[in-house]
Amino acid sequence: MLKISKKANPLKKPFYFLILLLLVFNCKQKKENNIKESLTTKIENPVILGYFADPSMVTYEGKYYVYATIDPWGGDELAVFESSDFINWEQKHINWPTKEACTSSTSNGSMVWAPSVIQAKNGKFYMYVSVGSEIWVGESENPLGPWKNAKENHSPFIKGDMFPEYHMIDAEAFIDDDGQAYLYWGSGLNWENGHCFIVPLNDDMVSFNENEIKDITPPHYFEAPFMLKKNGKYYLMYSEGKCTDATYMVRYSTSNMPYGPWQEGPNSPILSTSKDSTTLGPGHHTVFNVNNQDYIFYHRIKDNNDTLLRELAIDSLNFNAEGDILKVIPRGGVSKFTYE
Repeated sequence: MLKISKKANPLKKPFYFLILLLLVFNCKQKKENNIKESLTTKIENPVILGYFADPSMVTYEGKYYVYATIDPWGGDELAVFESSDFINWEQKHINWPTKEACTSSTSNGSMVWAPSVIQAKNGKFYMYVSVGSEIWVGESENPLGPWKNAKENHSPFIKGDMFPEYHMIDAEAFIDDDGQAYLYWGSGLNWENGHCFIVPLNDDMVSFNENEIKDITPPHYFEAPFMLKKNGKYYLMYSEGKCTDATYMVRYSTSNMPYGPWQEGPNSPILSTSKDSTTLGPGHHTVFNVNNQDYIFYHRIKDNNDTLLRELAIDSLNFNAEGDILKVIPRGGVSKFTYE
């Protein structure tokens, strides 16, 4: 507080009072601006500036970690980002996977694609990632690593020639309420005939019985499976179409079992190219929940004239009373997350 001396010139008192009024007004204005900002700030699309695709996300110790393919068509490593508010992002680099570290006798020339990162019941993080058109598994104590190939012999988790007539990519891990973990994966060759496979994972998250692999392909499936469980119902979400153009979209089917049989949802496809093409070829998504609100986090095409450049986008994901997923209407982003 400003102190006015008794010996001060009386003519100067109005000057001091003016300063006090200005300080009070300034503090009040800042408070109002902060309140206004908290009410109006959006998470805008694209979520992260730059060209990335196939997002996966985990939360850990109050922060979000996003892993994604680097466009065009992957890089020697993944794109990795960290944020505490889903608005301001810092790019990070992890030591694994790399194209060099994830190459085998059954690999082709494809780069590092389509990560799926999950925290298992043992507290460790596991990554299932496509490199050379086969699936590799890594493990780490922390989302930013250091990561390592979880297999002691450094071989691929699912070799590219396991089912030669299909594309062994786009793995997605899911842990059921009973603690059983499953891996979903699979696509098609030459942009057609996509197939989805499932296998239960052993407790170590890095081994499985090949005899337990099942083909559970749902209607209109091409690639990028994602499993969501809600109110006891299994929602197998996936992409159909060609990821390079407007035919790419998100569909879903439901079942009472993680294996199916599947019935396609009544509003499927739930996310597709918008009429004005501002959302073009959306797909290969993940779903997460904040404060009981579900969100779909996906990529959309930014430029496919000379090459394939995609960007990351987010929208709300909502359900009706019958448990059907409603159509997603892209709105340029979502309201800033708030916490109770």
